[in-house]
Amino acid sequence: MVTLSEENYLKAIYLISKYGGESVSTNAIAERMDTKASSVTDMIKKLADKSFVNYKKYQGVRLTEKGRLAASNVVRKHRLWEVFLVDKLNFSWDEVHEVAEQLEHIKSEKLTNELDAFLEFPEEDPHGDPIPDKQGYIKNSQKVLLSQVSTGSVCICVGVKDSSVEFLQYLDKLSIGLGTVFTVASKEVFDESLTITLNESPLSVSKTVSNNLYVKIKN
Repeated sequence: MVTLSEENYLKAIYLISKYGGESVSTNAIAERMDTKASSVTDMIKKLADKSFVNYKKYQGVRLTEKGRLAASNVVRKHRLWEVFLVDKLNFSWDEVHEVAEQLEHIKSEKLTNELDAFLEFPEEDPHGDPIPDKQGYIKNSQKVLLSQVSTGSVCICVGVKDSSVEFLQYLDKLSIGLGTVFTVASKEVFDESLTITLNESPLSVSKTVSNNLYVKIKN
């Protein structure tokens, strides 16, 4: 049986390592978990004893296949519950994370699969993050950060890098959400801020926003 704390660590490693494919440092894990490096080391030893991770000093931590599946299952549940909360219970996208943090630890595989089917097998959560399938695989996305887009491009908002409540609420004030279409009108050389055309009106977007907003280029 995997404990709640162990699941949280596995999820952190999974997300830091870009879905389980790379080694990560104990310092990176400590920063994400907001804990001491010594506590991370203790947990890594426990996870290694259960064959969830491989750890080599100075080389970092890498999930085993068993660990990747366990971690992806937690992420899958979290993101499915976020979809459920937004689509079925009328939560806003800035309200769902903390609730999903609790629901992701429910152990019932049947409940997860039935929830997935009930939601008609969504591929992304309300923040545009991909939802792993039963085998833990994630569909590749062609999204890029808005800061990387050329002037004149027509973009569709497909996700956020920063899913904090403050950022999501700020995007709401700008009337930017998933599916919002806009054109990149210009970029300032001085501070790299952008002017976009949204609903036929110009809107100034800071470098901080453009570095945290994922888009797809509309063909």
